[in-house]
Amino acid sequence: MKKKIVIETIIFFTYALFAMSWVAGSTLTLDIMGHFGIDTMADATWLNNAITLSKIVGNLAAAWFLVKLRPKKAFALASVLITCGVIGAFAPSYTVYVASRFVMGFGGALVIVYFAPIVVRYFGPEERPLVNGINAAAFNTGNLLALLFTGALVSWLGTWQNVTLAISAVSGLLLVIWWVLSEDFDLGGQGTDNTAKSAEYTLKEGFREPVNWWLPITYSGLLFCYISIFALFPLMPDFAAKATHLSAIMIAAGMAGTVAGIISANRYPLRIPVIRFSGLCMTACAATMVLTSNPGIAYATAFLAGFFMFLPMPALTTLPQELPGMTPGRITVVFSMFWSISYLIETLLMYLAGAMADATGNISIAAYFAVACSSTFFLASFFLPETGRQEDPSSTLTAEEAS
Repeated sequence: MKKKIVIETIIFFTYALFAMSWVAGSTLTLDIMGHFGIDTMADATWLNNAITLSKIVGNLAAAWFLVKLRPKKAFALASVLITCGVIGAFAPSYTVYVASRFVMGFGGALVIVYFAPIVVRYFGPEERPLVNGINAAAFNTGNLLALLFTGALVSWLGTWQNVTLAISAVSGLLLVIWWVLSEDFDLGGQGTDNTAKSAEYTLKEGFREPVNWWLPITYSGLLFCYISIFALFPLMPDFAAKATHLSAIMIAAGMAGTVAGIISANRYPLRIPVIRFSGLCMTACAATMVLTSNPGIAYATAFLAGFFMFLPMPALTTLPQELPGMTPGRITVVFSMFWSISYLIETLLMYLAGAMADATGNISIAAYFAVACSSTFFLASFFLPETGRQEDPSSTLTAEEAS
């Protein structure tokens, strides 16, 4: 019991510190631009674009690294790549700094995929909704740490380079603890249907299963809407909420939604109704947020939209772990596809939103498009299998039939 709690703590804070480094770098954009002599926002966007692109590639490569290196070394590699963010503190040019962000993002992409096999290995079915909910809050935790401490760290340490060094040093400490305490484990073994399963579940097999496509399609609309709340909504000329308040509101909403989601996943046996209801409420709240001219309503619906974005995450991430025959090796492939395809779709949707705004000369069109796309969380849920405990098994499509 003590060991798995320590393991969970390590993987949680490894990703939280990655998120903190990501957000802190974004917060210090003007300082970084000044240091490297960057004077266009187009060039500055690569601070985030590098990480986004690395996550698409890294998520898909995660399963290959896990099979080749085994869990202990694979997660250690991911941690090493995250600590490579320290290279940015000594970068001689902006190109090298962006490259360091790409490498750091690649490590973060591996870590978020490795959450799933580690949870399947160390935690029983009754514990997984709680642990999945906690892990879903890792990015928000890092975001909160960045907002609370970046300014204080700059004041204390003097420069953005020293802030980068400090965050990387703590990530390096977690890497050492992981290497000392972790162990390798079989990627196959007994599946969730109590039959022996091989570790050799490949991406080729994963691409053949419809459920592995519907999961990221479901999540992509939520992800696009979440990013748009910060990137597109504040650009609307008549947006009622102030951008400076949105981060705090979304962090608070995310924390509240995560707690509610954990409670729901533990007490309520079915997954699909929670996902479907949350998706419908999220889209309705996001639509109200962009259409209202009342600041009070805008802030309230922003909180509710964030709440319903995080409420279903324990159910959504637990669902594939409950599919028949699930093993650590297979779940790694499932989540490799999940995160990579989700971010790829989000990137394409964001490009389309920008193109629509340019073509019409109206940024509000892009915001409305993001709200419309968020409906995939509701609509695609009709194509997901129900894996929770059911009183009448014949009333819902089984996971094997869906696949």
